[in-house]
Amino acid sequence: MSSLKTIVVQVTPFVQNASIVICTQTNKCAFVDPGGDIDTLLDIAKSNNLIPEKILLTHGHIDHAGGAQELSN
Repeated sequence: MSSLKTIVVQVTPFVQNASIVICTQTNKCAFVDPGGDIDTLLDIAKSNNLIPEKILLTHGHIDHAGGAQELSN
């Protein structure tokens, strides 16, 4: 049985996919390519009782990395 779960969320006006990768054993999560819709991602994390731990970026384009600094705070 896998201990990882992924939630995919469409973010930014570019309609880019951000992902939240979750360890189902600890409820810790990583945001992958968060884009700029940080409030949306944080609301999902909060409603699922997730503990944000990491931010992962596949590359530096604004639609993928735009909210990384804000999210890191």
